[in-house]
Amino acid sequence: MDAQSRGRADNIDPADQWVLNPNTGEYELRLSPSTPQSAVPGPRRSGTRGSGRPGGGPRDRAGAPGREGRQAPGRDTREPGRETRESPDGDVPPQRRRRGEPEPLPGRRSRRPVKKKSKVKKVLMWTGGTMAFVLLAACATAYLYLKHLEGNVTTTDVGDAGSKGFSKDEAFNILIIGTDKRTGKGNEGYGDQGSVGHADTNILLHVAKDRTNATAMSIPRDLIVNVPDCPTKQEDGTDKVIPGTRNVRFNTSLGQDGRDPGCTMRTVEEVTGIHVDHFMMADFNAVKTLTSAVGGVQVCLAHPVNDKQSHLKLPAGKSVVEGEQALAFVRTRHSFGNQGDLDRIKVQQQFLSSLMRKMSSGDTLTDPTKLVQLAEAATKALTVDTGIGKVSTLKDVALELKKVPTKNISFLTVPVIDNPAEKIHATVVVNQTTAPEVFDAIKNDVSFTQVKKKQKAQKDAQAARLKGTKAAASEVRVRILNGGAPAGSAQETLQWLQNDEGVLKSENAGNAPAALGKTTLEYGPDQAAQARRLAAIMGLSGSAMKPGKSVTNSQGLPAMTLTLGKDFKGAGVSLTAPSKAPEVDKSTADKVKCAS
Repeated sequence: MDAQSRGRADNIDPADQWVLNPNTGEYELRLSPSTPQSAVPGPRRSGTRGSGRPGGGPRDRAGAPGREGRQAPGRDTREPGRETRESPDGDVPPQRRRRGEPEPLPGRRSRRPVKKKSKVKKVLMWTGGTMAFVLLAACATAYLYLKHLEGNVTTTDVGDAGSKGFSKDEAFNILIIGTDKRTGKGNEGYGDQGSVGHADTNILLHVAKDRTNATAMSIPRDLIVNVPDCPTKQEDGTDKVIPGTRNVRFNTSLGQDGRDPGCTMRTVEEVTGIHVDHFMMADFNAVKTLTSAVGGVQVCLAHPVNDKQSHLKLPAGKSVVEGEQALAFVRTRHSFGNQGDLDRIKVQQQFLSSLMRKMSSGDTLTDPTKLVQLAEAATKALTVDTGIGKVSTLKDVALELKKVPTKNISFLTVPVIDNPAEKIHATVVVNQTTAPEVFDAIKNDVSFTQVKKKQKAQKDAQAARLKGTKAAASEVRVRILNGGAPAGSAQETLQWLQNDEGVLKSENAGNAPAALGKTTLEYGPDQAAQARRLAAIMGLSGSAMKPGKSVTNSQGLPAMTLTLGKDFKGAGVSLTAPSKAPEVDKSTADKVKCAS
């Protein structure tokens, strides 16, 4: 190679000529057309590794396979006799080929060239490491903060009055209790003097299984009820049963004689037949702290109010209240309607609707400061049962409730009438004409609003279980279990089926392993005709039919299983669930109403 050719070669960076061949997975030296090459190829040897072709070139002096005289990345192209320089990465390149050796043809070598680490890669590595550290620190901080919030929550063990855990796949009922206990600074003007903390405000919140709707049913504090016997946990860990009382105000189900929220839950079930899964209880401070945490709640008045007892002073129209003013708003009753508790309940429902809208609004959910304040306020203000006592569980409850559109959250009140035993009406009693339909709708997960047809397919499938041929009553073979019905219900049902309905192949199998809210009939694939006959006899709905498997009865024969739940009303009383909720006076959480 002459000096002119060597000068041109010196202007080419060899490292730039190495490229990856996607077909072989190896790097190849691709010289540009301007690079001088010998017209005579070097000697070939068949079967030699390096070029990937028959007769590849010999190994160079460094031992790397390749064509003889190949210039490797970083190799000096100066005159022979000079020292070889180190490559930019510090590697010593192979020695130069000797003078007079022929110039090799372009080809490939198996040794991968040494390349510099990209500055971009270094930056990415540092950035990735920093982000990993930040995320780890954030996770640790989040964990510690959750533990901090968990320390804010007060829990009460209500035993079997509620459910042990929370399921995100089922309908659930939560009793929201507001007590009239005067705790905290500035609450001296509210509630009953010296109150032990009665159940002053009570809302049974039912959230549908498919999360398309929810029902918030208020229970008047002055409703006359029978409070059942109530097992309670004492501070020393012992159990104490507090005797029940008859014909007393509902608010005495809490606080009176040492009753805990579990007693209130049992009283709700006694009155409505609806099983309560959990409770959340708050005092006056909760209204003040929660409304301040979200930056105030908008309320509306049909007329100006200046109430001397609650100290509420607001103009007609819309106003934003928080703190003390918010508490005064929900406590006021002498300025609304007939100045009774029922009209105050409507005002409280309007306030809760507005609070729900505010808590689910974008300016609350996207404001980190508000969210932290809300989390702190909510956890400090609440007392809950142990079944939902963890912050993670409370978060799950909130997320499930958030799925329900506000337009399908119905607010209503237990249907009541004036107490006929009083000349001067101060209390109310359940309206036995209209209330049972309302309770049944809630028990059977029926919406009080027009929901999308999401439920229709499921209900159609359930109704289809009742269609088809029915076996003769004499062919029905069934075991009867008591799963929450009054004691003796299984035997009562057995006698009725055998003596009145001709279901002779039936037997009393005792108590079920767990209580059920609703009566169910489980049957195997070949027992569908028998199931349809028994459903017709007992008035079971399609939702009570549970296709599954048969069990062996006392005679070793396959039988269906009828489990009488808490909805059981007596032998011969139809258990058909309502398909539509009754018409009631209600409001929904998406509508703004002005208190009057």
